[in-house]
Amino acid sequence: MSHKTTVTLLEVAPRDGFQSIAEPLPTDEKIAVIEMLLDAGVTRMELGSFVSPKAIPQMADMAKIAEHFKGREGARLSVLVPNAKGASLALEAGYGDLVFVVSVSEPHNLNNVRQTVAQSLDQLRAIVSESGTDGEGIRVDLATAFDCPFAGTVPLDDVRRVFAEALEIAPKAEFALCDTTGRADPMTVARRFETAMAEGPTDAVWAFHGHDTFGMGVANALFAHSVGVCVIEGAAAGLGGCPFAPGATGNTASEDLHFAFEEGGIATGIDRAKLLAAADRVAALPGGKTASHLRIVPRQRALL
Repeated sequence: MSHKTTVTLLEVAPRDGFQSIAEPLPTDEKIAVIEMLLDAGVTRMELGSFVSPKAIPQMADMAKIAEHFKGREGARLSVLVPNAKGASLALEAGYGDLVFVVSVSEPHNLNNVRQTVAQSLDQLRAIVSESGTDGEGIRVDLATAFDCPFAGTVPLDDVRRVFAEALEIAPKAEFALCDTTGRADPMTVARRFETAMAEGPTDAVWAFHGHDTFGMGVANALFAHSVGVCVIEGAAAGLGGCPFAPGATGNTASEDLHFAFEEGGIATGIDRAKLLAAADRVAALPGGKTASHLRIVPRQRALL
């Protein structure tokens, strides 16, 4: 069990959350939400993704949002890139903190980015080559590391194989195991992280990305942290639901994660009242699907 007394909550509402909303949101509203989250003390956040607007129309204003927050101090702001072209756009916009996603499951990767797993890994190779850092400053998200909406349970050996190939390409990268469908259970989360960690560098930074489809989001995050995962991803108000993973509901709510860790004596550095205010604004966005426990508790009790 990990005895770390801190955890980093990485906010993904502006990327994984916003992209789940079909109708484009006003850019000013997106910026206002992000500002509220930063004001709450969020120190790591995915601002969005440099992806084709044809694939995800919600990200058509990514360049404007990136320009607004360029050079912002006090927070590590990253952008997701699905391929080398997206990485080039991000680097040109001044963002070297990249998130690259590759699915462990072949059918999900084909559905998500229209490429085989091998082709995606070639894209990662090109990104690492362009950045010239051996993967430093890049987080590799291993999507469907537990379950695939098309193929069911993903074998652990498949996770190990894709991780090993990605690690060879980007030895200095940060890695994340992603419960894309929200079907993982706490014990499996812990075991898979322990296995992957044992096969990677001892100083590697690990993250967990979870959804709350089966109500296991918070428990999975706690078990991941207990074995040494120091970065836990969530979305304010639980906004989300992967458009490329049928049946997956929203991301685990950041405020629920905050409550669980802080009440357990694990510091997040985030102001709960301000986080809840931001979550309220996120929940009010038209077309969004949200799910949060703490946000619907009477506010006075939630802030005790």
